[in-house]
Amino acid sequence: METPVLYSVENQTAIITLNRPERRNSINQALLSTLYDYMEKVSQDDNIRAVIITGNGKSFCSGIDLDIILTENLFDPRGDKSDLPDIFGACQKPIIGAINGHAITGGFEIALNCDFLVASEKASFADTHAKVGIHPGWGMTQLLQRAVGRLRARQMSFTCKFISAQTAYEWGLVNEVVAHDMLLTRVKEIAEDICAVNQDILGAVKKLIDYQETSSLKDSYAYEREQFRGFVKKHLGK
Repeated sequence: METPVLYSVENQTAIITLNRPERRNSINQALLSTLYDYMEKVSQDDNIRAVIITGNGKSFCSGIDLDIILTENLFDPRGDKSDLPDIFGACQKPIIGAINGHAITGGFEIALNCDFLVASEKASFADTHAKVGIHPGWGMTQLLQRAVGRLRARQMSFTCKFISAQTAYEWGLVNEVVAHDMLLTRVKEIAEDICAVNQDILGAVKKLIDYQETSSLKDSYAYEREQFRGFVKKHLGK
């Protein structure tokens, strides 16, 4: 049996590859539990500075494998109460989604939990929760509207229609669209840039950006200034 998720490290960047290509990388219990394990491994390894998540084959991830949804535990795959948004949210390393093909429903949610996305020209995106009759639970209704705006999120989730990589770029869902055979090359270049910066400040900036997700703009301004004063006192003695 093939490993449902592949893991490698190149130049301080972890590459996590969803690896059920015969099932379009659809989500089963083994894939989820292995993905969680690798994400925690990344979080605990001080030598890793960035993470790339991609898919093997023609799809990034086609969502939950409907053949096993009633027989496998997708809500607590490791028996430790860990859930996908918690696992991704706990990772302080920048997570780049390299979207090589279809990102559908639960697979789309995996992408949305990344820090930002780079798409192959062959990528496409769809929220089909309402079509297949599955309630969203990994952030679709909240993260999609943050990415593309409430009106466009409503259109995507209400119609369950796909959007292309180019439309995703125009709507602000993905940062770049690149030639399919250049996707990993480009994403590795971005990861190398991330690895080259001051990691302490990078971690602080990521934390500050994430802070506003649960706070008002006023509170976020105040929090940044508070952290800055702490930085000055620690490093400049003022």
